[in-house]
Amino acid sequence: MSIVIQRISYVHADKECLFSNISLSVNKGDKMGLVGKNGSGKSTLMQIITGKLTPSSGTVSLPASGIYYVPQHFGQYDHLNIAQALEVEDKINALHTILNGQVDEQYFSILNEDWNIEERTQAALSFWGLQDFPLTHPMHLLSGGEKTKVFLAGMKIHEEAFILLDEPTNHLDYSYREKLYDFIQSFRGSLLIISHDRTLLNLLPVTCELQRNGISVYGGNYDFYKEQKTIESQTIQLQLEEKEKQLRLAKKIARETLERQQKHDVRGEKQNQKKGVSRIAMGNLKSKAEVSTAKLKGIHVDKTETIQEELRKLRSSAPPPSTLKTDFNSSSLHKGKILVSAQKINFGYSDEKLWKEPLDFEIRSGERLAIQGNNGSGKTTLLKLITGKLEPQEGLISRADNLSYVYMDQEYSIIRNDRTILEQAEAFNRIPLPEHELKTILNRFLFPADVWDKPCKKLSGGEKMRLAFCCLMINNNTPDLFILDEPTNNLDIQNIEIITDTIKRYSGTVLVISHDKRFMEDIGINHSISL
Repeated sequence: MSIVIQRISYVHADKECLFSNISLSVNKGDKMGLVGKNGSGKSTLMQIITGKLTPSSGTVSLPASGIYYVPQHFGQYDHLNIAQALEVEDKINALHTILNGQVDEQYFSILNEDWNIEERTQAALSFWGLQDFPLTHPMHLLSGGEKTKVFLAGMKIHEEAFILLDEPTNHLDYSYREKLYDFIQSFRGSLLIISHDRTLLNLLPVTCELQRNGISVYGGNYDFYKEQKTIESQTIQLQLEEKEKQLRLAKKIARETLERQQKHDVRGEKQNQKKGVSRIAMGNLKSKAEVSTAKLKGIHVDKTETIQEELRKLRSSAPPPSTLKTDFNSSSLHKGKILVSAQKINFGYSDEKLWKEPLDFEIRSGERLAIQGNNGSGKTTLLKLITGKLEPQEGLISRADNLSYVYMDQEYSIIRNDRTILEQAEAFNRIPLPEHELKTILNRFLFPADVWDKPCKKLSGGEKMRLAFCCLMINNNTPDLFILDEPTNNLDIQNIEIITDTIKRYSGTVLVISHDKRFMEDIGINHSISL
């Protein structure tokens, strides 16, 4: 019983190759994390395994018992109800038909002895907090987190030995992430999981990294994988330094050898002139010397080009930086100044208020706070109250005079989709910086000249995040308050590490909504507002 992927390649309709020559085996009892930068094709590979996409070449063999798949996106199920999405509707209808007295063989065949299917389905949905939703409830009326929980419930309903999950912790709050972690640890079957959740990845004893030309398998969890990648990176850096030294030496030897040859040729020509060698003979000797010099030069050019090609390959294999050089200035506010004060505030979008108990809190300069609460508890609404986009229906909220803040939402809406990358950067160049400095900052944030004309609407979440920080650096106007709303959602791990490093370097006040415990620990959250 195994999933066996053999030499899989996938080429987009526009002829761009996403990946090639991918081979991997997931055997009985394996628990594997699948990582790779955004756009490397992780979700595509999983859809090929499940048969939802056809590879351009290669084969996939699946266990006879079948597999269960939890996708990352659920829009394709919006026309279904919960029972249909979970593929249990036919069995439940057959069960009810039999219980109502119909004994046709077709109903027994559909039910296939699964007499407790309805009971198991209800129990699984209740386990994931969906006990209030009937099986006929339309999927399009569910939130992103509720849709995720529906498909996670399917793991208990179908009880397959092989489960594939694509970013299963997206939209899950703390309590349900913990439920998923417990399931992963206790599950006795096989798992292949795409995730940027480092807590989850550390529960898996094998980590696979998808790259354009293959999969590298590391015999350890995510932290082990990171250690190995660091060692690999250091090795490549040493090799780069050695090759650069070889290139400098090769160029020096080539230059010195040619200079010696030219001096030798000049001396030889002078000696021949003194000896009275005829002009025809001199011409022949000069031609021979030129041929000899050209051959010598060609040898050194070949050697230099060989080293340069080796350098190019090494540089292409070197991982991109996991940190960016950010130098936000310290906020001018002294530590401890009250930025926001709330007394007995509440808000509601109907007659019912969001919070059973009105909220009292203060936000002081220099603090790092989290707004914590389950899905639907009003975290984003509270951010709007803090920033003045909404006013409380009960109680009072006050803000420091001239309070400046940056609100980095999940969509990175400070980035305008109708601009190019360069136009977006120029819009924040209010100082203004000289053009060469602005372009230097773009390069520092991994936006080289060949992408400056790329429309912002085509950027990934991670690229928008980097461009947002790049714009703040260009603007050079450090905010008093940095507000981050689920900043790690839809980012690959490299970009999570970039945003983590950037926030750690920022010395002002941070207010964050996040269900990523590792991220919260890394940026030094020390207070919370609980809803």
